[in-house]
Amino acid sequence: MGDSGSLGTGSIPVGATKNTTTSMFKFQKYFLSILFFPVSLFAQNIAVKFSVDMHHQNISPNGVHVAGNFQNEAGFVSDWDPAATLLTDANADSIYEVTLNFPAGYYEYKFINGNSWTGAENPPVYCSVGNTYNRYQTFTGNINLPVVPFNKCNAPATNYDTYWWNDAIFYELFVRSFYDSNNDGIGDFKGIIQKLNYLNDGNPNTKSDLGITALWLMPMMASPSYHGYDVTDYYATEPDYGTMADFEELIDSAHAHGIKIIIDFVMNHTSNQHPWFTQSANNVNNYRNWYVWSPTNPAFLGPWGQTVWHNYNNSYYYGLFYNGMPDLNYDNAAVKTEMFKVSDFWLNKGVDGFRLDAIKYLDEDGTILENTPGNFSLLQDFNASYKTTNPDAFAIGEVWSPTASIVPYVENKRLDACFEFGLAGAILTSVNNKNADALKNQIKVVAQAYPSLQYGTFLTNHDQDRVYTQLANDTSKMKLAAAQYLTLPGVPFIYYGEEIGMIGSGADENKRKPMQWTAGTNAGFSTHIPWQTLGANYSTNNIQNLQANPNSIWNHYQKLIQARKENETLRKGYVLLFENKKSVNLAFARIYNQSATISLTNFSNANSIDTFTLGISTLIPGTYHASNLITGENLGNVTINNNGGINALIVNVKAASNMLISLKSAVSVPFIQKNRAIIMSPNPAHAKVNFNLSNVNEEFLVEIIDMSGLVLFTQKINSNNNNVNIEALPNGIYFVKIKDKNNIQIERMLKQ
Repeated sequence: MGDSGSLGTGSIPVGATKNTTTSMFKFQKYFLSILFFPVSLFAQNIAVKFSVDMHHQNISPNGVHVAGNFQNEAGFVSDWDPAATLLTDANADSIYEVTLNFPAGYYEYKFINGNSWTGAENPPVYCSVGNTYNRYQTFTGNINLPVVPFNKCNAPATNYDTYWWNDAIFYELFVRSFYDSNNDGIGDFKGIIQKLNYLNDGNPNTKSDLGITALWLMPMMASPSYHGYDVTDYYATEPDYGTMADFEELIDSAHAHGIKIIIDFVMNHTSNQHPWFTQSANNVNNYRNWYVWSPTNPAFLGPWGQTVWHNYNNSYYYGLFYNGMPDLNYDNAAVKTEMFKVSDFWLNKGVDGFRLDAIKYLDEDGTILENTPGNFSLLQDFNASYKTTNPDAFAIGEVWSPTASIVPYVENKRLDACFEFGLAGAILTSVNNKNADALKNQIKVVAQAYPSLQYGTFLTNHDQDRVYTQLANDTSKMKLAAAQYLTLPGVPFIYYGEEIGMIGSGADENKRKPMQWTAGTNAGFSTHIPWQTLGANYSTNNIQNLQANPNSIWNHYQKLIQARKENETLRKGYVLLFENKKSVNLAFARIYNQSATISLTNFSNANSIDTFTLGISTLIPGTYHASNLITGENLGNVTINNNGGINALIVNVKAASNMLISLKSAVSVPFIQKNRAIIMSPNPAHAKVNFNLSNVNEEFLVEIIDMSGLVLFTQKINSNNNNVNIEALPNGIYFVKIKDKNNIQIERMLKQ
């Protein structure tokens, strides 16, 4: 066996003999299955994708394999056969994969470089079973296992999923106002292409670009208006912006720069000039029921007191926003089918997803105009449709409502995310009031409400007074606001020109003015008079000026974007708030695996010495190196206690400033010193939490702890009593500490 302890007699895992291996592991698997899962769970096979990262490995000519006690169930001759289950690297990225089908249950496995046990990995004890060094997993349904490095642990500290959009930094872009390539005063697709290097030059080693990795294009389909939210042809581009060939070139060019593109999809209504509506209004070609008509005026008003019923030829049609935007009738199956075809059309053109406009108003129910059951059902069908066309497509919705009303739109396979308006407002309130309370409270609300990370963060958008205007043109406030949403969880969206402090308020056109590239003629946007007047501050707040100033808003944005791109903690980590004494200060930690980034902000205009404490986290106890994430400055060491918390972090936070502190473990210390981690499920939880014990003969103590580190509940668990009733706990985030005299394990739990 040697020192690794991974192999036993006859090249099989430790603890088994050649004659008993299969039966022993089958007994263990089914015994644990009976304990923790209903019999109905095993009625059919599930699909499991194994993935291993083989970077820095000399790949055996015999290939890469995976072996475990799942193999017989997956159709192979026997379990723990190191040569039977080959993984492949189809796209030459050094990630080897295989997808297998077998019944749900508890399984153990390990990866092998080659086809014999001499090439087997020995992953660290804190992601393996006891001294066998086998990986383990309880499978309850189809799953793509996280990619793990060969011979190492890289599982996230929590069990939530992340997607490509969680790694993205989006830029909301109004095509008409970005850059004019043909000198007609109107921005266009080719203008965006010419400015892609500004957004992202495609070279991760350069620092001259902003670092954007995804674009949201405001409406770019054919429309009679400047804004495009009243579409006349869903299968055509806006002629002012260029041809379909120009748009396809933009998609290809953006992708080549490492930039994904989502487009505004206006599903709720069309233009009253759309051929569908003109035929509906004249009751021809079976289009009448494509819109909502009434022979008399129902006369009720809309959500903000507006007229929603509009007269045409002595009949009345429903148009929520105004008479030029009649609402489509999704109770008509033909409308639903056609609009799903539209989404397929653009996905097949290469777009990566959609921003969905006015999504809460899609399907009315009498006088109930928003958030109806029919609305949710429609979005579930839409999700199934666009995910079938492109499983990686991303859809984010505009639900301009309080958080509690937004959350249902990202549950039950409806939308991937929605914009979090409450968080945006709280950031501006805290910055303007020089008080962290509003933001601290909303961070708590958001962390408990959404599926982890699945919401859009922003400061303002095209419908709101620009953020720099709301912050009284104060650069220090602008930097503070940017530092919050670009380091908090969620998917960040930057509104074009925000990074240079563009201003605008009142009429929508004032919030969508031409981009300010230079202090020269027409702000460098065009050689022709622009379609809209320039912002009053273009001579000072332009890209050319601010790129050259190392202390500018632009350079601040670029550093934050770079920090987010380079640190998984800021893209994928969950959030924990520190306790502190002064309301002018805010501190939160982003934690992913065994690293953390701490954000410290002083919203006041005076330096502030404060003590910050963290009650509990999933960080492994020990010494962590602290450094300034932006400058790289060494800040000494921080001690993580046995609860994963920090007893006292005393910091003098400079006036009106934000500091990002990176914490990385100085010594790798496992959670579990001798036994494998205990699996806790379900999570999120509602009434009970079950524990899959690694050693059913041992007894463990479970403590449920709140965010401040206060122990709320204790209970002993063992093989005969392996669940904890949590019905009495209020909904929220808790930590579960599982321990015996030798072991400590901490898990994060969401109670819903």
